[in-house]
Amino acid sequence: MKIEDYELLLKLQEIGTIRGTAKAILISQPAVTQRLKYIEAYFGQAIFIRSPKRLILTPAGELILQHAKQVIDGERAIVNKLASSSSEVQGTLSIACSSLISQRFLPAILGEYTALYPNVTIDLVTGISEDIRKNHKDFHVCIIRGDKLKESTCIRLFQDPLYIFDTEPFPLGKLKERPLIAFKSDDSMHELVDNWLYHHQHDIKPLKTIRVDQIETCKQFMKQGIGMAVLPESVSDSMKEEYPHIPLMLAGKKVTRDSWVCFQEGIRDLPQVHEFISLLTKETFLSH
Repeated sequence: MKIEDYELLLKLQEIGTIRGTAKAILISQPAVTQRLKYIEAYFGQAIFIRSPKRLILTPAGELILQHAKQVIDGERAIVNKLASSSSEVQGTLSIACSSLISQRFLPAILGEYTALYPNVTIDLVTGISEDIRKNHKDFHVCIIRGDKLKESTCIRLFQDPLYIFDTEPFPLGKLKERPLIAFKSDDSMHELVDNWLYHHQHDIKPLKTIRVDQIETCKQFMKQGIGMAVLPESVSDSMKEEYPHIPLMLAGKKVTRDSWVCFQEGIRDLPQVHEFISLLTKETFLSH
């Protein structure tokens, strides 16, 4: 059995289907099926029951999955221990990063980092912060937006002011009624917007909400005049001169979203992690 086999079992359990797992790890569905058959033959036990909707763990499968997690945790622990005992910056750096930050800021940061430390292997997962929180202990470093992680060391990277944009003006003293375009994000973002709209219900009234999956889709819909969109400054600063907008304000203060880098106690002792966090915290994300 290889480490990759144990990783495949955990991924199958997490996603719940062979098709979804194949898509997630970028190999063919028949290849996943064949590898699972080999693993089950190796243990001489069925690990999953193939139901029409999802894979169901057998009792034997539960034991095997527990063993798989122990093997992977043990492998990760020894790799980390070897890396921390070495003066050279090497090993693997696993990062879970908010999609917004990974698209806007991370490429340049990782470009600089890999130029400085070419022997480090980068393992990067991106997604919305809410999903990252659920599995944050699987990564050396998590870069998230909204609330910081509990039971973690967190350093605030920047505060990101929110603005509401439209192709039509925001008239003073007159109710503006327009559709609102919302992109997929975690609950904390939606709570900020809903709270602001509640306090400004006499100024702005969304006629309906149009939900889209990506922030870029949200921007393009707004630019086509389909409706209003609340966007963070980090992805909309170039739009301020072209489109009507107002900052989200409550009690005389800008409504902002915090961005954090978070990590577990002791992880920064790894040289590759320490150097990445040092580089990240020196970055100027928004210039005012």
